[in-house]
Amino acid sequence: MSGIIGSKLNVRGSGPVGKLGTDGQVLTSAGAGKSIAYEDIAGGISWQAVETGSTMTAVAGNGYPIDTSSNECTITLPASASVGDTLIFSDYARNWATNKIIIDSNGLNYQGEDDTYTVEYSTDGLSLAITYMDATQGWIPTTDDDVTDAPYKGNQEGIFGFGYTGSPVGMTNLVSSSGVVATDVTAVGTARYAVAACEYGGDKGIFGYGENTGGLQSITNLVSNAGVVATDVTGVGTARPYAAACSYGGDKGIFGFGITSGPVSMTNLVSNAGVVASDVTGVGTARYSLAACEYGDDKGIFGFGNDDSIRVGMTNLVSNAGVVATDVTGVGTARQSLAACGYGYDKGIFGFGYDGSPVGMTNLVSNAGVVSTDVTAVGTSSWRLAACEYGYDKGIFGYGGDSITAVTNLVSNAGVVATDVTGVGTARYILGACSFN
Repeated sequence: MSGIIGSKLNVRGSGPVGKLGTDGQVLTSAGAGKSIAYEDIAGGISWQAVETGSTMTAVAGNGYPIDTSSNECTITLPASASVGDTLIFSDYARNWATNKIIIDSNGLNYQGEDDTYTVEYSTDGLSLAITYMDATQGWIPTTDDDVTDAPYKGNQEGIFGFGYTGSPVGMTNLVSSSGVVATDVTAVGTARYAVAACEYGGDKGIFGYGENTGGLQSITNLVSNAGVVATDVTGVGTARPYAAACSYGGDKGIFGFGITSGPVSMTNLVSNAGVVASDVTGVGTARYSLAACEYGDDKGIFGFGNDDSIRVGMTNLVSNAGVVATDVTGVGTARQSLAACGYGYDKGIFGFGYDGSPVGMTNLVSNAGVVSTDVTAVGTSSWRLAACEYGYDKGIFGYGGDSITAVTNLVSNAGVVATDVTGVGTARYILGACSFN
C-alpha cells in the first residue's frame, strides 16, 4: 500500500476529510457526520490480550488494545469480510502519536478507497471501530474518537524527604494539591542525605540511595498514594549518593548517575510495582549532583551536574522504554546541585544550582525534551534543594540554600517561578522530592 489517507479519517463533526493518493492528489469525501455510539459497537466484541508487536493480523469480531510504547504496529485486516463484520483498535498506552498504527486493508477497500492507500492513525488515546459495509466502501470507521480529556499521568500531591541539617535526617513534609507544605512527619527509614526520588505506578513514589554516617546507601523507601513512607527495602544496585531520578513510561521510574569513588553513569530502573532493578551500564558522561524530571507525558531527562573536574550543562534524554540517550550539548548555565520537576502536564523545568556561587535561574524543558536558555532568576538564589510536581500541572522547589533554609518557590502551569514562600518544616539541604496521588 502507498500514499496516506490520514492520521484521522472520521473525526466526529469535522466536515470534509482529506486523503492523499498515490499520485499526490488530495481527494475529499463527505463530512463524517455523527458516529455510532462506541458502547453500542463494543458490546458484541471479543477483547483480546494487549498487542505489543510490530505486526499483527486482525480477526473480525475482536477488539485489540494496541500498545505502541516500543514500536509502530502494522495491522493486516482480514482478506475477506462479510457485511457487518466489526473490529475495534484502542490505544492501550496513549502513545499512538509517538508510534502510530498502520492499517493494511489486505485487498479490500477502506472508506471507499482501494488498497493503494496507506491508512495511518497517530492520535494519542484513540479508540477506532471499523465495520465492513460492502465491496464498494469496504471497511468504514464507525467511531474514531480520541480521549483528549483522559486523566493525566500525573499526581496531585508531593513530598519532600530526608536531607542534612548538620547530621542526616529522615523526616518528610507533604505538599498539598494547592502547593502548601505541611509540618514535619516523623522519620521512617534510615536517616540519610543526597537521596534521589521519583514517581512510579502512576500514583506512588520512591526515595532511594544516598549517604549517612554509615557510608553510601542503596536502600529505598516506597511512598504510598496517600503519602505514607514505608520502612527500608534492601538495596539493589550500586550504593551511591548524589544521583537523580525521574519517571518514564507513564508508570515507571529510573535512578541515574551519582558518585562512588568517582562519578558514575549507571542507571537502575523502577518497575510499576516499585521494584528496583540491578545496574544498567551507563550511557552519557559520568557525573553527580545533577537533576532529572519528566517531559512529554512518558519520557524523562537528566541534566547538568559535575563530572569531577568541571560543572556541566549537557542533558540525556530517557525514552518511554527507560533507555538513556547519549549526551546532548548543554544549553544554559553549567551548574550542579540544582533541582527539576514537571509542570504543565507534559513539560519540565530545571532550576537553581551552583556555578561557583548559588544561582536562581531556570531552564524550561519542552514537551519534545528541548532545554531552553536561562530564564532570569525569581526568588533567592539557592542550591542543594529538591523539587516535585503538585496539583497535576504545577511544581515546587524547596529547601536547600547556601545557608540551610526551608523556603519554597511555586511553579505555575506555564513554568513561571514565584517569589519565596516562608519555610515550613525543618530547614535542611541535600534532600529528595517526588509526587504521589
